[in-house]
Amino acid sequence: MIKLAACQYAIELIEGWDDYLRHLTRLVEEATAQGAELLLMPEYAGLVLAGQLDAATRSDLHGSIAGIQPLIPRWLELCEALARKHRIVFQPGSAPVLDPDGQYRNRAWLFGPNGLIGHQDKQIMTRFEREQWGIAAGIDGLKAFETDLGTLGILICYDNEFPMLGRKLADLGVDLVLAPSCTDTLAGSYRVRIGAQARALENQYAVLSSPTAGTAPWSPAMDENRGRAALYVPSDYGMPPSGIVAESPSDTVEQTSWLIVEVDLADVARLRTEGQVATRRDWPEQFAR
Repeated sequence: MIKLAACQYAIELIEGWDDYLRHLTRLVEEATAQGAELLLMPEYAGLVLAGQLDAATRSDLHGSIAGIQPLIPRWLELCEALARKHRIVFQPGSAPVLDPDGQYRNRAWLFGPNGLIGHQDKQIMTRFEREQWGIAAGIDGLKAFETDLGTLGILICYDNEFPMLGRKLADLGVDLVLAPSCTDTLAGSYRVRIGAQARALENQYAVLSSPTAGTAPWSPAMDENRGRAALYVPSDYGMPPSGIVAESPSDTVEQTSWLIVEVDLADVARLRTEGQVATRRDWPEQFAR
């Protein structure tokens, strides 16, 4: 049994680095004080760094992502230090990163007790990212990350809506998928939730979801946010019939909170051989019909 923490993260205006350091440190301490061993924050959580830019820059869509680039290394150092200090697995959300080829990519890092484990780029861009923001798709493919808690994968927001991406992680042996998300409408939050639940059902693994929340009129990218933190599992023996182990009570909040939930990944994995159905095993049969 492991204890997971998924953040329903309200986007606050934090205008100085020291204030941000205290903010993130306090959040991590709140979760670890409750025994959390793995902490997940949402897609584009790193964009809160834009609050440290001048008002004109942070209110400009393209200026904000360019402006945070010098702050990202310091942010990652802080995230790594927190993971080491608290002996946790920490996925602090994602941020748009300028790569050497001149393209921005939506990148999520994973840290453990011994430091950086690796990173995962978003594979498929939404219309907003493609058409307005100029964020490019990841080119390194999906990865599996070995940790002491299990084998983890990351599907960032929209990626959860594509079955073959979820299946790729199953083929890589993933036990738990981390699903950081950022959606600005109730429909968008449901698309991610339905996709995450479908991926858990199809592949017989667990999916932990962390969304952005609240309103942030100072940010053109994250001005409105909807979504619930949740843990999804297959609907099968020993699991909730709904497939929802736990979820935060509302899609609309203005304060950050942690969803703390326990799961035995061995029990989830056992369903692949002892469950009522064998969707993971039987997946290839659909292509012969």
